[in-house]
Amino acid sequence: MITSNPFSELTAMISAEVMQGYIVLMFILVVLGTVLDMMHKKSAKYFFENSQKSKAAATRTVGGGEKIGLLIKTVLSEVITSSEFCYTPRRISHLLTMYGFILFVVTTVMMIFGADTSSGTVPMLWHLGALMLAVGGYWFWFFIRVDVAAEGIKWYEFRQADIFIVSLLLMSTFALIWSYTQSNGVAGWDTLFFVLFIISSTALFSTVLWSKFAHMFFKPAAAFQKRVIKADGSRENLPADYDLTDPAVQAKFPDIPEYMGKTPENMGLGIKRETPRHY
Repeated sequence: MITSNPFSELTAMISAEVMQGYIVLMFILVVLGTVLDMMHKKSAKYFFENSQKSKAAATRTVGGGEKIGLLIKTVLSEVITSSEFCYTPRRISHLLTMYGFILFVVTTVMMIFGADTSSGTVPMLWHLGALMLAVGGYWFWFFIRVDVAAEGIKWYEFRQADIFIVSLLLMSTFALIWSYTQSNGVAGWDTLFFVLFIISSTALFSTVLWSKFAHMFFKPAAAFQKRVIKADGSRENLPADYDLTDPAVQAKFPDIPEYMGKTPENMGLGIKRETPRHY
């Protein structure tokens, strides 16, 4: 099962051209959905206007070489290792889901468009990607989901924002079950789970406008812009990091000594002090 290409046996019912056309259609739907999402939420306009405001409020100029360095740090940190997640289980779950999804999609394209991938490493990576996607996704859904942990919402309550993760989970689950039933000759069931696999994958790639799919593309851009804003000193109009015990700072902000004393204590981690699990 693991080393066999489940798509190779489909050619008896569905031609390679039809399968390839489906992949192209899903790609077009993702591009179209992302563009519509940008137009609806005005994300590109926000990034551009925020960038212009940052340039106006900047205290120093960030050169091209420095920007390249910030871009490399963004790719290595926020993109490749997801360092923005301070909660380790959330970070591991995200990495499993992200790399599982990439592996699953890339190997699917390779098996459908490839010349000879009927067995071997590529199908094995396809199954591994689907498994990583399922493990990371179910881990997130049942144990980490933010609204469940912090807002007291039950795990079985579905909302529009859940389209992305639910369709991801269904796609990976039905893909694995379909491959298993097909390789073990379970007549009828393999067709059923293949249809469910196609329905869930179509739902994933056709609902970009209503799901968090486009977030995958905006996240790196937002992380890079955040680093640039921090480097040029504009700080998104936020106050600078002051030493509250500094007499000059207390003279500038007289409320500090009035309400906190001349030697204010370190306020600590605040909301990062503990995981929000009080329901």
